[in-house]
Amino acid sequence: MSDSLADRIVQWMRKYREAAGAEGFVCGISGGVDSATVAALAVRAVGQERTLGAILPCHSDPEDLRLAHLVADTFGIPTVTVNLGPTYDVLMAALPPSNHPLAAANIKPRLRMIVLYFLAQSRNYLVVGSGNKSELSVGYFTKYGDGGVDLLPLGGLYKTQVWELARELGVPQEVIDRPPTAGLWPGQTDEGEMGITYRELDRILAALEMGNVSGLDPAQVAKVQEMMARSEHKRRLPPVFEP
Repeated sequence: MSDSLADRIVQWMRKYREAAGAEGFVCGISGGVDSATVAALAVRAVGQERTLGAILPCHSDPEDLRLAHLVADTFGIPTVTVNLGPTYDVLMAALPPSNHPLAAANIKPRLRMIVLYFLAQSRNYLVVGSGNKSELSVGYFTKYGDGGVDLLPLGGLYKTQVWELARELGVPQEVIDRPPTAGLWPGQTDEGEMGITYRELDRILAALEMGNVSGLDPAQVAKVQEMMARSEHKRRLPPVFEP
């Protein structure tokens, strides 16, 4: 992977911002490699003064905050920190009980989406998402949560490609090396929740795209295909009945 990929993404971001008549970008900084990479790209696209990093803890691991600040400091990004823990607690207390753990966990990214759009609209900025092709393909994102954004600079890159790009952009190595997590609950990791590693997932997704899955574990291929099928609704606008 060469610098030209970063340059192409940056040019695309600039054109999209100009077409939208926006002044800059706001991005959530979680301490993970995807958001760090997006933050670095945003700075290249519009400069530090028109990039805003949002740090939005919600009963989060303190390590998330430390790494988020490390990323912001590395790229010289001004930040706004909003502690969503109390808001989450009040909302959960008002809601009826649920036996589905994700029903409560997904409130966190949806609260973050609300704050990101508040910050963006207050400044005439666009919300830059950090979803990558691996996660988008299998629906590993929260609908109207981290999936609620204006543009996705990493949406065409597999997770393994994001790791390479992050190194080129100067993302701190400890952020790159950290096990990917959405921070939905203590100890949660992306790969543990999905039941497959990103490297395995990327191999299967690339093979499916090429139309040749020979040599791959059929059970894992079937698992990925099922994830893709079940999450199709996440990748489309709501269907509209036409009378």
